[in-house]
This record gives sequence, C-alpha cells and structure tokens, in this order.
Amino acid sequence: MSYVVITGASSGIGYASAFAFAKRDKNLILVARREQRLEDLKSAISEINPSIDAVILTADLSKREQVHDLYERTKGYELEAWINNAGFGDFAPIAEQDLSKVENMLLLNNVAPTILSSLFVRDYSSKEGTQLINVSSDGGYTVVDNFVTYCATKFFVSSFTEGLAHELRSKGEPMKAKVLAPAVTETEFGYNAMGIEDLSKFAQTHTAEEVAQFMLDLYDSDKVVGLVDETNQFHLKDPIHPYITKV
Repeated sequence: MSYVVITGASSGIGYASAFAFAKRDKNLILVARREQRLEDLKSAISEINPSIDAVILTADLSKREQVHDLYERTKGYELEAWINNAGFGDFAPIAEQDLSKVENMLLLNNVAPTILSSLFVRDYSSKEGTQLINVSSDGGYTVVDNFVTYCATKFFVSSFTEGLAHELRSKGEPMKAKVLAPAVTETEFGYNAMGIEDLSKFAQTHTAEEVAQFMLDLYDSDKVVGLVDETNQFHLKDPIHPYITKV
C-alpha cells in the first residue's frame, strides 16, 4: 500500500484534494491542526470509498519541531506523493503588518515545506512514480499590492520547487517536483488573510473543487507548473523562473 500525504487537509484546497485523490483509490495521510475536521473528512471519504485507508496526523506546521516530528510519523508508510498545501496569507502594507502573524506565515509557508520537501526527496527521489507538489499561488509569479510579503513567500515556494525540478531532472532521478499556483479560491483564505468571507468583490474565483481538479491535471502531466493566469485560466507549463546550471 502506498499513500498520498496532504498537509492543510482540514479545509479548502487540501480538503477538496483529499476527495479528488480518494476517488482515484489513493490511500491518504491527512495532516492539519484541527483533529475533528480531519475526523469528519475521514468519515466523509469512507462514505464515498470505503476501501481507502485514510490516516490522520495532527500537526501545527508553524512549529518547527512538529514539522520534523510529522515526517518521522510518516516513515511507517510507503509514500507515492507528498503535497505541501498548508499555508496562509496576510493582507496589509508592509509598515502595518502584524509581525507575529508574518513570522508564523514565514514558518508555515516557507520553512515547513522546505524541510518536508528536503526530507521527502532524500528518501524517495530514486523511487519511480513519486511526486512532490508544493502549492504556491499566482502571487508566486506576480507581486500584488498589500500582499507583498505573502507573494514573497510564494515566490520562494515557486522558485524552490522549480529549482528542485531542474535538479532532479539533471541527476536523472525519477521523482517529479511540481508547483501548483492557483488564484483567488473560495476557501477560508480570504477570512484569514483579510478578515472577509464574501469574495464577491473579486471578479473571478475558483472553487476549491476546481483547484483540486487542477491539482489532478498537474499530477497527471509531465509539466512542472500548474498556473492560473490573469484571465483566470489554468495552464500547465514548463519552469518559469530563470535557472542557471553550475559551470
């Protein structure tokens, strides 16, 4: 038995992606802080596909020690994919940012996926069929007013993952590293970042279920980037950030 790990699985894109992979008969390791949400998700998955083994692992990935502990707890399972989806945003001019919130955002959006990606690559890069998908944002390719720090965290995710994809390919490793970059999505993100629940002010949005389908499209493809562009259309692309090989 092999498993797909999804962090941030208690809501939004992670929650919808769990259902999407369950419909493909993938066993799951579901990670989030909110245990009851994960229990509810596990029950719902069991209803649609009782053959799925859905494992719940609670962790607060803004805590560095819990990041390492999470990976250790997955070592009893054979993994085929790791999806670093957990993250949040902060909407504010830089001079007015809540620095405590920003620090947690950096830990969750950057430190945690870097550590988990590195550990996963060490153990599985030579295993055929394995994939690492890091969830970035269209803000990982375009800087948005009042979202500058958040966009910077996602630029890091995008460039880190694209660079890893180049490294794996240059070494002939079979693992694929990919980056999913959705735009405004109907999840808890808007409330956590801006304190708003109604996203109707945005002309174009996607549902979490639509983004989960983008996730599957990227998973099935041989491309590195799945990006929602300025027209709200989803495209599969080769790496976008410039990459220079060592001389």
